[in-house]
Amino acid sequence: MTDAGIKLLAFGLAIGFGAIGPGIGIGLAASGALQAMGRNPDAVPIVQTNMILSFAFCESIAIYALVVAFIIRYAS
Repeated sequence: MTDAGIKLLAFGLAIGFGAIGPGIGIGLAASGALQAMGRNPDAVPIVQTNMILSFAFCESIAIYALVVAFIIRYAS
């Protein structure tokens, strides 16, 4: 394998593994929040605020992985 091929492989793995974790985290957070809202409708505003905050944290991890992947790809 050439140096360019290894960089492309690392780029793909960084994006792939960097997107799997946040995707699973967002799915679990949404599942838990929807169950909590269904069991206690009075707590919807509190649960919804915390759910949106957790989505933002999960997405920030995916953005960090994307930035690292682009650094791997384009940095010499």
